[in-house]
Amino acid sequence: MSLHLPVLLIYAAGLIGVGLWYARRVRGARDFFVAGRTLGPGLLFSTMLAANIGAGSTVGATSLGYSTGFSAWWWVGSAGLGSIVLAGWVGPSIRAVAARHDLRTVGDFLEYRYGSGVRALVATLLWFGTLAILAAQFIALAWVLNAAIGLPKAIGCLISGLVLTIYFSAGGIASTARVNLIQVIVLLFGFALALPLSVDSVGGWNTVVAGTADGEYWNFWSGRNSGWILVPMLVPAFIVSPGLLQKVYCAADDRAVRIGVGANAVALLFFAFIPPLLGAVTLAAHPGLDNPDLALPTLLMQSVPPVVGSLGLVALFSAELSSADAILFMLATSLSQDLYRRHLAPHADDATLLRVARWAAAVGGALGVALALIAESVVDTMTIFYTLLSVSLFVPIMAGLYLRWTDTPEIITAILAGVAAVLGTQLTMSTTSFGVLTPAMVGLLVSMTAAGVVGTIRTRMGQKRSET
Repeated sequence: MSLHLPVLLIYAAGLIGVGLWYARRVRGARDFFVAGRTLGPGLLFSTMLAANIGAGSTVGATSLGYSTGFSAWWWVGSAGLGSIVLAGWVGPSIRAVAARHDLRTVGDFLEYRYGSGVRALVATLLWFGTLAILAAQFIALAWVLNAAIGLPKAIGCLISGLVLTIYFSAGGIASTARVNLIQVIVLLFGFALALPLSVDSVGGWNTVVAGTADGEYWNFWSGRNSGWILVPMLVPAFIVSPGLLQKVYCAADDRAVRIGVGANAVALLFFAFIPPLLGAVTLAAHPGLDNPDLALPTLLMQSVPPVVGSLGLVALFSAELSSADAILFMLATSLSQDLYRRHLAPHADDATLLRVARWAAAVGGALGVALALIAESVVDTMTIFYTLLSVSLFVPIMAGLYLRWTDTPEIITAILAGVAAVLGTQLTMSTTSFGVLTPAMVGLLVSMTAAGVVGTIRTRMGQKRSET
């Protein structure tokens, strides 16, 4: 029997065990949602990095590196750039507001700042986008299991969903923050070993370069569907992602945010080099793969020693699960806090809300698995989420923190106009070239412009009324 299967099974069982162990300390919804607002820099760093290094940062970025070249750095690098802004400015600001008003979700902040209408609109839009990114994590996990033990994609998605839902539903953020610490240690150690050993296995760096003879392959700035054009889609998403902001809510103080999230940003900027390099190694060793999403699992299975391959697969499994639990957290809190408590049962007690959150996690996990069964590409599926996230939340969050003149009319107009611009650009891109103007870039520009126009009109109308 292959070494890969027992190692993966033991590791998955260990994650469930740790999650259930820490779940015993969860005393109520506040622990489940924001871990009692007690996370220091270390745990905040590990849970942020674990959330950010997932399917897109490993399987997806390696797939991009395999098919388009070194410009795939920008997929993970953009997450690091966004995290710098989150650590230095947005994170401390929104943490202070959340602690002062006992806010537990991004929806709570939106209602506090703009009212229930904006909260409901954003929650609805993000629910669809969040299911897409959860499905992408399950697809990546399924390919890991497929490469390791030959499991069909459907069974791999089901197993991944079951493991994740059990350990997350038990304890929410209070338990996943501890599980994430284990996952980060494993994934960083695994990838640190896999890269040099895989280069050595194909005959050294000269062999890798010879296997990527295309002159454009090593272009850092641009490539087919990658490069700096990813910045408008990804950087805002990693500043305003509900899953990341809710982890910031868990911080004990502003210092924990600056150090923990800042260290996560530095780690991401360095880690961003690894997936495209692994993609280059895979291209040299296994040219002509039918499915680029299998590039990383194939490399770990066939091009490194079995022990290192097993550790690499466990690291990959860790990366996808740790990111998936952050996404499931978004789904569970949105359903329980933003929908159930806000609109269906405003007077629900703490125990009831905790029970609903756990059921919401189970439902979200099941829907994510269902979508994964019909979706195909990891990168394409995640692009849906990141585009929708950036366009829907960037203006509301940034304006809510720093532009006091914005109110509900500006924000609703910005959201609707931005989403409409994304859909319109996406539908016409098949027949019309927009150059560097990606749907995310167009959506953000339209969203910000719409907010400014409505704000200007309302200001002038107010001035006219005061004059009369």
